[in-house]
Amino acid sequence: MYRIIALAALVTLASLVSPTLATAGTTPSPAGAHVYIGYPNDGQVVPANKPFRVWFGLRYMGVAPKGVKYPNTGHHHLLIDTDLPPMDQEIPNDRNHLHFGAGETETMIQLPPGKHTLQLLMGDDMHMPHNPPVYSKKITVIAR
Repeated sequence: MYRIIALAALVTLASLVSPTLATAGTTPSPAGAHVYIGYPNDGQVVPANKPFRVWFGLRYMGVAPKGVKYPNTGHHHLLIDTDLPPMDQEIPNDRNHLHFGAGETETMIQLPPGKHTLQLLMGDDMHMPHNPPVYSKKITVIAR
């Protein structure tokens, strides 16, 4: 009996400490869903301190605004110079996590000179990552 309690406590503690054991949100993503950055390309030079276009690609899934709960849909979040957030929490909304809750599929951004990373993450009607999460490859752009 004590071994069962100890094992349960260990599993609970591990799930709190280890991010790999955390689950994503409760909204299912469709099989094969794929999000990607269509422009700019990985390694591309973009103008520093001037707006440039970023467009979002999505396959096998639809786009719906925040608050619209419809199967197999979500909306884009652009992550700039940051890693993926915890998949079991609402996606942050700050200068590194841009929300496109109106259903936008492109944007204009401006970056200071230097090397930057861009990545897309789909969120459900409440800004939670899907289960399984749908995110793009992280790309690097150079602003000069």
